[in-house]
Amino acid sequence: MYIVYMSTPVDRSVSEARRDLAAVIDTARSSHEPVYLSRRGRRVAAVISAGELERLQGLAEDMMDILDAEAARQEIRETGNEPIPWEQAKADLGLA
Repeated sequence: MYIVYMSTPVDRSVSEARRDLAAVIDTARSSHEPVYLSRRGRRVAAVISAGELERLQGLAEDMMDILDAEAARQEIRETGNEPIPWEQAKADLGLA
């Protein structure tokens, strides 16, 4: 069993963030957690480190690849068609 310990979310008002943006950025970078920005008590944005954003974008891209591959496998199962080899696809498009 895995136990995940998450720190308490950091919330700042947009006004506070405007006054001390450097501190908001430092908190996001050092904690590796988002700093939520709120307006009138409602979260409207979050500040995360650039490294965390890149990691999340990579994970999202990996997930899309997995979903695309599963959709292709499902289509093969439903149609009975065989996949076209990459070299043949390039040749058919005049790219080989």
